[in-house]
Amino acid sequence: MQAAKIRIGTRGSPLALAQAREVRRRIAEAHRLAEDDCELHIIKTTGDKILDRPLLEEGVKGLFTKEIEEALLAGGIDLAVHSTKDMPTVLPAGLAIGATPKREDPRDAFISVRYGSLNDVPAGAIVGTSSLRRQAQVLRQRPDLQVVPFRGNVETRLRKLEEGVAEATFLACAGLNRLHLSQHIKEAMSPEVMLPAVAQGAICIEVRCDDEKTARLITPLNDADTALCIATERAFLAKLDGSCRTPIAGLAELIGGSLRFRGEILTPDGVQSHATERSGPPEAALRLGQEAAAELLDRAGPDFFRALT
Repeated sequence: MQAAKIRIGTRGSPLALAQAREVRRRIAEAHRLAEDDCELHIIKTTGDKILDRPLLEEGVKGLFTKEIEEALLAGGIDLAVHSTKDMPTVLPAGLAIGATPKREDPRDAFISVRYGSLNDVPAGAIVGTSSLRRQAQVLRQRPDLQVVPFRGNVETRLRKLEEGVAEATFLACAGLNRLHLSQHIKEAMSPEVMLPAVAQGAICIEVRCDDEKTARLITPLNDADTALCIATERAFLAKLDGSCRTPIAGLAELIGGSLRFRGEILTPDGVQSHATERSGPPEAALRLGQEAAAELLDRAGPDFFRALT
């Protein structure tokens, strides 16, 4: 009797498929399976369906995960592969992050047809981005620029640049690397200049809490250091209760056995920002993230986030 195939749920974008195929390949290698023993199930999410307006207008979490998680809970798939930065901080009951593979480059990439860096872009030029965080960080550094919504998958945004819709944009280095498009990176932005989104560059594998067989299957794919850093960043985000309407950045790194966390909150216009940094032992990871968030909430005051809703 033929063994049942392992069903992997994923979005259908080129980047999502590249990530799902990477997970499929690594599962096959870890367990000496044929890649055909794992089949990809493409699921269209709410975020994929909204094409006529900015996603931040929806004001809800899980735009790119909800339908996939529903399929997972219903037993239609065995595991789900997500970009971790798309994950809500509170998962649906019965689901858990089962593994976090090694993180790719978490930095933002400056992309332009004509200019080599953000500093080279002339005053008044148009920069396109769908990220409220990137918008805020760009305007903080360059208030003389115009920032416009810039949606679409990686290839679509690159095409828009070629067509002159904007002079520049920002994409995640990780996504460009996974799609073998790193030649488009003109400048990898230092986290000191543009702190990345929480969990940027990381993917996660989500499973049902009661599915021990699948949990064991994906255990070899987990990278403990990445998982620790992502847990720190997500603890920071959860304490802030951030949404897609809130410009929030956070990055945790293990350096010489110590955990370093940097966090930042901004207003969408970049005029106001608050940043903090923590370092400590890895076992204090969640506390570091939570304490950093508490500090920023205290410094920003109760009206900071209220003004963004």
